[in-house]
Amino acid sequence: MSKNTPKKIDLEIQRKYTDRTQNTTFRRAVMSKQAKVLTAQEIRRVLDYVATRPHAARNRAMFLTMLYAMLRVKECAALRYSDVLDAQGRIKTEIYLIAEQTKGSEGNTVFVSERLRKELHAYVEAMPPQALSDKFFYSQKDRARGWNSNTLCQHFHHLFRNCAISGASSHSPRRTGITNLADKGVSVRVLQSIARHANLSTTQCYIDVNDAMKRKAIELV
Repeated sequence: MSKNTPKKIDLEIQRKYTDRTQNTTFRRAVMSKQAKVLTAQEIRRVLDYVATRPHAARNRAMFLTMLYAMLRVKECAALRYSDVLDAQGRIKTEIYLIAEQTKGSEGNTVFVSERLRKELHAYVEAMPPQALSDKFFYSQKDRARGWNSNTLCQHFHHLFRNCAISGASSHSPRRTGITNLADKGVSVRVLQSIARHANLSTTQCYIDVNDAMKRKAIELV
């Protein structure tokens, strides 16, 4: 079997480099297309729309949970009554998500603002649990099993389309909440902790963030 000539080797290196460049360009293009940040008027439009439709209490609470707590769609779909309610049946001030409910290999804590606690309390009053193990946000097909990530993504896709909000997706409420906090002057390091993102620059990782700072920040959403 003949050995590769220098010319063939150069062509192979060039082909691999071109493929890597094209793949990198494609990934950057995909990453640059982010979910729309909702304006105050668009948030009002969503709330006005769901108020006129079936399952209004659920759909309002679900949208505002993702906005005020900045949950990922997977996390919202995975919530159970036992995650949200304490032993006395009150809305928790902190929701702990286990690894299976969130992104990554570790569980983490979501802070719940007073504003969101009032919304969740109204929802629980309207939809009290049959069992604490039931999904917090029921689906029409199966109340106990609720949503999954895919069906909840589809729900928000249709919701925003029906509200004539172009470019919005199930990630828009989370991104909107984070952006609103940034606009109000919350530091990037606090935002990183609230949003539960893994990466920040090494320098920023040295800045300490305590629970009091996060509690103060979350009330600004």
